Amino acid sequence: MAQRLPISRRNLLLGAAALGVPAALVGCGSDTPAPGGTASGNLGTVTIGSNASDEIPKRSLESQVKAFTQATTKINTVDHNTFQENINRYLRGTPDDVFTWFAGYRMQFFAEQGLAIDISDVWREIGADYTQAFKDQSTGTDGKQYFVPSTYYPWAVFYRKSLWQEKGYAPPATLDEFTALARRMKADGIIPIAFADKDGWPAMGTFDILNMRMNGYDFHISLMGGKESWTDPRVRRVFDTWRGLMEFHQPAALGRTWQEAGQSLAQKKTGMYLLGMFVAQQFPEADLDDLDFFTFPEVDPAYGTDSIDAPIDGYMLSAKAKNVDGAKALLKLLAQPSSQNIATKLDPGMLAASSKADTSGYSALQKRGAELVSKATHIAQFLDRDTRPDFASTVMIPSLQTFVGKPDEIDPLLASIEKQKANIFR
Repeated sequence: MAQRLPISRRNLLLGAAALGVPAALVGCGSDTPAPGGTASGNLGTVTIGSNASDEIPKRSLESQVKAFTQATTKINTVDHNTFQENINRYLRGTPDDVFTWFAGYRMQFFAEQGLAIDISDVWREIGADYTQAFKDQSTGTDGKQYFVPSTYYPWAVFYRKSLWQEKGYAPPATLDEFTALARRMKADGIIPIAFADKDGWPAMGTFDILNMRMNGYDFHISLMGGKESWTDPRVRRVFDTWRGLMEFHQPAALGRTWQEAGQSLAQKKTGMYLLGMFVAQQFPEADLDDLDFFTFPEVDPAYGTDSIDAPIDGYMLSAKAKNVDGAKALLKLLAQPSSQNIATKLDPGMLAASSKADTSGYSALQKRGAELVSKATHIAQFLDRDTRPDFASTVMIPSLQTFVGKPDEIDPLLASIEKQKANIFR
């Protein structure tokens, strides 16, 4: 089993301001030449398997590769969830040269399977632009690098400042205050907590933060690694606490996408939303200055608010790449501060991974996001990135959706998760 590489506050952002399954495989997606036409270089064609299917991330990647003149590029974009759910089959089939993926455990898992190419030589050229923590999260268990970080984003509780000022709401410091605030919103005719889990992964963020707040980062990471039992009373307490908050969640969550929940926050139909900072993608540009957040409040004083989710996105080189030289050249471009500056300018919910990126143009929200991450003692990569991909997709997604639909049936659910876990983590 791969060893995860935890990030601490002391080294995460030192020096900083703080699967794609091709159409041939699953019958969907697109084969889009990157803007800019024919390349001036002679490295042939580089294909990119991309999960950036939403409008803003898609435009961001297209804009970044426009500067790549050493080869012609083709971006094969597939729906984000389809990409994740089929990544193993994709990498074992006919993958693109470069593919979008995630840092940490999820990267290490495929590196160990021999499905990604060692890019330590790329890191010898780009390494000075990254902190050690980002390099750690790009390193396999064999000590070699397999991943180029591009952007990251914190998870927090987002809200509209104007609505809160109008109603006299204030960010809560404890779970009791959070619950009291939710009751007050409900009395005011506002759905307290925007919530969606049609896509399966958003509910993971709620579990993550409750588990870290109640049981600490170390227990959470150990649980994700299959070393703890899901029938442990500590895990049950997390679900029981979550069940107690369900009355404040936006109903019918299994039929709603995160984008729709984000739009309800933008429209002031809901009062707050626990999500990644990418929720900003759902806000009109004129309203972005009205978006703010607070870190999820303390539940147990022993752990306070020392841990958050702050996933790192980036790129890998598939083991079956047809154009390795061209792909490595593209990875070097995507690692450049100039590329990441494009990403953070176009996408208000992202922060640059490069320590040399220009943060002077960050919005107030981005600056606050970088500050939140820099102050956190522990940084998790998110449930489906901190555990085995098969466990995340085949066990945790349906299990959490079952809980969302039937929150009173905790014990049989946890017994089922534990039984399936035992078959996967051997």
